[in-house]
Amino acid sequence: MIIPKMMRAISIRGAGGPEVLKQVHMPVPSIKDDEILIQIHAAGVNRPDVAQRQGTYPPPPDASPLPGLEVAGKVVNIGKNVSRFHCGDHVTALVAGGGYAEYVSVASSNALPVPKGFNFIQAAALPETFFTVWSNVFDRGKLQSGDVFLVHGGTSGIGTTAIQLAKAFGAKVIATAGSKQKCDACLKLGADLAINYRERDFVEDIQNYTDKKGVNVILDMVGGDYAEKNYKIAANDAHIVQIAVLNGAKANVNLGYLMVKRLIHTGSTLRIRDTAFKADIAKSLYQKVWPLLEEGKITPIIDQVFSLNDVEKAHERMETSKHIGKIILKIV
Repeated sequence: MIIPKMMRAISIRGAGGPEVLKQVHMPVPSIKDDEILIQIHAAGVNRPDVAQRQGTYPPPPDASPLPGLEVAGKVVNIGKNVSRFHCGDHVTALVAGGGYAEYVSVASSNALPVPKGFNFIQAAALPETFFTVWSNVFDRGKLQSGDVFLVHGGTSGIGTTAIQLAKAFGAKVIATAGSKQKCDACLKLGADLAINYRERDFVEDIQNYTDKKGVNVILDMVGGDYAEKNYKIAANDAHIVQIAVLNGAKANVNLGYLMVKRLIHTGSTLRIRDTAFKADIAKSLYQKVWPLLEEGKITPIIDQVFSLNDVEKAHERMETSKHIGKIILKIV
């Protein structure tokens, strides 16, 4: 394949609404010795992309300024130190930026083969959510078979992935969501209990469901007043993992819960972590999760697919919070 010198991409022209996303032509990125060049067929749309567009989540200093954290496509060039992939291979990859484009360069260790039977749309829905959930729920949260697991925002891309993975590895799963339709979707994915937080007090419902024993691992993207509520429903020695603060980064909490229950309240962001850290997650996913994907035991949930020309509509869809699962851009 002849690689062009220029490519289409989406650039952010100042902080603002979806209208600041502008299509541009720019040089195809070069690759380093340990990198591959991917011709992107599809890319995932994620909350951090929206935050970057709004000016609240800048890319790391060494990352592409373009939005887009996950892609799927064909390998079209490889660095001299790359041996695990070859030109023509179908891959999906976690990138620190640059996904809203026709080509992207990425460390080969942060890419994975497209699971057997998957198309590029499905494969593009995997990296950001699966890397995030594995790192935070299993590595940081220490989820074990038999634990009770709670995810807030059960129908988000993260939520739909977390429900399926936690269930696949033997946990009892509770999800919160904002409508009956979304709660039904959580139950269909395998949640044992889904609570409509707009109509129910999830603290009371979870206390009743667990006989006041509480939840062992909580994955929270909400923040704000959920912090105190999480402390109330956490079991002794529970792990609470914060990966976003959609309702605010500040909270007024009773630290007595933290001490008496011996809670571990931690948090992380994935984008700024180094290549080696992400490579370790990729290895775990390939060994423990990719077989489940190929066997059809878990699957990415796709909400809607947009063309690159309709990137504004994709962001508008994300900001409505009406989506169930992943929003994808079709590049090729």
